[in-house]
Amino acid sequence: MNKLIKSSVLLIVLFCVTSCSSPKIEDYNNTTPNLVLEDFFNGELVAYGMVLDRNGKLSRRFTVKLEAYWENNKGTINEWFIFDDGEKSIRTWQLIKQENNTYTGTANDVVGTAKGQTNGSALYWQYDLIITVDGSEYQVTLDDWMYLLDDKRLFNKTDIIKYGLKVGEIILYIEQL
Repeated sequence: MNKLIKSSVLLIVLFCVTSCSSPKIEDYNNTTPNLVLEDFFNGELVAYGMVLDRNGKLSRRFTVKLEAYWENNKGTINEWFIFDDGEKSIRTWQLIKQENNTYTGTANDVVGTAKGQTNGSALYWQYDLIITVDGSEYQVTLDDWMYLLDDKRLFNKTDIIKYGLKVGEIILYIEQL
């Protein structure tokens, strides 16, 4: 009987964890300022970020130099990362603006195509990424929310997900130069 109770409690906890409501892009109707990726991600930018582990403990800090430009509905964002442990990496995004404020994107370490949508002051962006941890590569899903603070500053909060469970978080502040 004790095993049955433990199993039932575990199932209830798993149900609650997986059924918690999360924000939806529609929640940001009528929020301002209005986030237009082509306007914000244009020119030189700088970002400051940190990676938190699944318990919320700070595990890494980093800075990013960004250069972005658009031609019609196609954008390129070059990112140069420098981590506090000396690691450096480069990511180049190729973005395409679709209909209804939706975007797709590809990058060198992204698996498949990233998909996102803006609404009001927010962007919801989701993609699978290959990361290296202690010499091993892992594929994780990034659930990315960006919020425009004003015409020069943006806040980004990203959940790192593996097997449907949050295993970490990235907090990022981006500023136009």
